[in-house]
Amino acid sequence: MIRRIEREDIPACAAIMREVYNNPLWQCRWNEKTSEAYLTDYFEAKKFLGFVCEIENEGGGREICAAMFCHEKIWWNNSELFIDEMFVLPSMQRRGYGSALLEAGEEYIKEKALAGFTLTTNRHSFAPAFYEKNGFERAEHILYMYKSMENGQ
Repeated sequence: MIRRIEREDIPACAAIMREVYNNPLWQCRWNEKTSEAYLTDYFEAKKFLGFVCEIENEGGGREICAAMFCHEKIWWNNSELFIDEMFVLPSMQRRGYGSALLEAGEEYIKEKALAGFTLTTNRHSFAPAFYEKNGFERAEHILYMYKSMENGQ
């Protein structure tokens, strides 16, 4: 079941995010405090839109297995939906949950007459193939750049 994210979902989403990203591929070191603060920051943004995917657990209740944190990005000719974070529990991947989250975002895009989705991801992961399978294209005209600062200075 796909539904909109609620504030009470942040701890569960943060736990999934840590399980997905704290590994050799992504090389992250999120802890409970930083991951919850990070996702709360998105949640509190003015144009935030987020969805969770819930599945039935062994006890008959529901638990979150995937989430997508987005924001509506204003652009000069037509706004778009930027995917800030999207993650699916490793044990639940390749079951259609990520695609279902994207479909929920697509419904919102159609409802609001937005231009479409945009995102950034690790080109050395399985993520680009997942997004391409779901109709995304690589933007060859865009260059992602960064500048590291020693000790934050």
